[in-house]
Amino acid sequence: MSTRHADHSISTKPMWVLAALVCSVLVMIATARWAGWVHVGHDAPVAWSRALHFQDHSSGAVLVIDASTEQEIARFEGEQGFVRGSLRALVRERKRRDLGPEQPFILEGHADGRLSLRDPTTQTRIPLDSFGPSQLALFQPLRGTSVLTSSRSSGVTP
Repeated sequence: MSTRHADHSISTKPMWVLAALVCSVLVMIATARWAGWVHVGHDAPVAWSRALHFQDHSSGAVLVIDASTEQEIARFEGEQGFVRGSLRALVRERKRRDLGPEQPFILEGHADGRLSLRDPTTQTRIPLDSFGPSQLALFQPLRGTSVLTSSRSSGVTP
């Protein structure tokens, strides 16, 4: 008994073209990141800004200190994952460049109502509005001057 095998030869050319395309895109992205290219969006002008220092307190809270007056203006207590995560990203970039905590971070309010947190030493910027209204609400009160306390369950209170 003889068995015949059907000749189902599939062209591998499309697969090689696709692989080359994926590799070239990855190389372009890696080159852009390595060269320090950053995506610059269409930002509204900065309407106001405030220089802030953030410090860990022995109680586990994050203290917000106004850089010009050196007064505590807010205290984030509890887990505060978004606040800690945002600050961790900025601090990690400073450490990567061997920079210390001397320079304050800048909270910027844009003319269109958006908020961003910027590190002037590294030019890293976190657009706070892109994480949703509940995360934005954590930073919104920092533009005022009264001392604020925020806990995970109660939100920001003046």
